[in-house]
Amino acid sequence: MKIAVVGCGAVGSYYGGRLAQAGHDVHFLLRSDYEVVRRNGVSVQSPRGSFHFHPRPAMAPNEIGPSDLVLIALKTTANDQFRVLLPPLVGPQTGVLTLQNGLGNEELLAQLFGPEQVLGALCFVCLNRIAPGRILHLDHGQIVLGEFKGPPRDRTHRLATAFREGGVPCEVTPDLARAHWEKLVWNIPFNGLGVAAAAGLEAVTSGTWDCARPLEPCLTTDRLLGHPDWAGLVRELMLEVIAAARGLGFDVSPSLADHLLNLTRSMGAYKASTLLDFERGQPMELESLFLEPLRRARAGRVPVPRLEKLCQVLRQLDEARH
Repeated sequence: MKIAVVGCGAVGSYYGGRLAQAGHDVHFLLRSDYEVVRRNGVSVQSPRGSFHFHPRPAMAPNEIGPSDLVLIALKTTANDQFRVLLPPLVGPQTGVLTLQNGLGNEELLAQLFGPEQVLGALCFVCLNRIAPGRILHLDHGQIVLGEFKGPPRDRTHRLATAFREGGVPCEVTPDLARAHWEKLVWNIPFNGLGVAAAAGLEAVTSGTWDCARPLEPCLTTDRLLGHPDWAGLVRELMLEVIAAARGLGFDVSPSLADHLLNLTRSMGAYKASTLLDFERGQPMELESLFLEPLRRARAGRVPVPRLEKLCQVLRQLDEARH
């Protein structure tokens, strides 16, 4: 396949690199990393086998042109760029696959290209971009892949095979929307509380942050689980997200909370992506990861008081920086 990767940070570089390892023709749409990647390629340091590869670098979408697959790993805060970046890459038969966090991304892509061209995947992986062209893979790596509308098709299974041939465990889901909610069971507490910890435990439990108080340190996954009060909030949020999913008609098992907690304990001192964005002063993915799930829970009339308060504190922290 000819594959265009849009959003070549940790996630896009890692999964694009795995597909390149499987022999596909992988093009990276780059900006700040262009010169480094053009000269040196991309290095991935991984406990499951480090590797180095040379994607075809481009600075503009029309340098790549229509592709068989467009792999989107942009931060959702850049979704307003879809109309500019994607049309030169998408032909009538192109699969458009988003690896982005949260809810609402496939809907935006479907408005541009039609629902039949859109797929989504949930990435269960610990990754960091540590320098231009350098990716650190810490743990996990599985993706769950599905069609935006309808059951899996031949192309869904072909794409899953391509990921597996590149060394990526890949599961095909018949229900992408349910898979999104299952991913949110992890993302909302660990991304959200990791950042909200800067406002303090009292702020998170009350939903109100006193901005006159100095910020406290953000919390990595191990510190959240190592403190009984924070660990209690993690579990409460997980159960709220599961209740919201079930209230919206998705059969998400309550046992998923314990399963994800056990997986997280193996990650060590992992910084979730929203925490990294906050520490770097970059926009946080509040809409897709927190506010849209909250809106959908409200529409389903499912009470989510912990999520309500978490969203309030995250908004206050975000507004204080602008």
